[in-house]
Amino acid sequence: MIGLIVSIIVVGLIAGAIARLLVPGKQNLSILMTIVLGIVGSFVGGFLGYLLFHKDASQGFLQPSGIIGSVIGAVIVLLIWLRVGGRSSVTHR
Repeated sequence: MIGLIVSIIVVGLIAGAIARLLVPGKQNLSILMTIVLGIVGSFVGGFLGYLLFHKDASQGFLQPSGIIGSVIGAVIVLLIWLRVGGRSSVTHR
């Protein structure tokens, strides 16, 4: 069980870091948020892989994907985050 958690964290860190390198611009994310980005991206990549290829239907539609799917999912999540949630609340005078 502890090995699964460590592997999820490592894959999340790698996928999140690669996604941050691929997306241009500055992202104000900590290491913890980079790991979370990679983990969420992994599940997004797994969901998209299920929708596109209908693989692993016996395991359900929400599943972790491989490292490539994780990076693709993390890039998608990062772009959505930058577009929707990454805005600062600074008011202009």
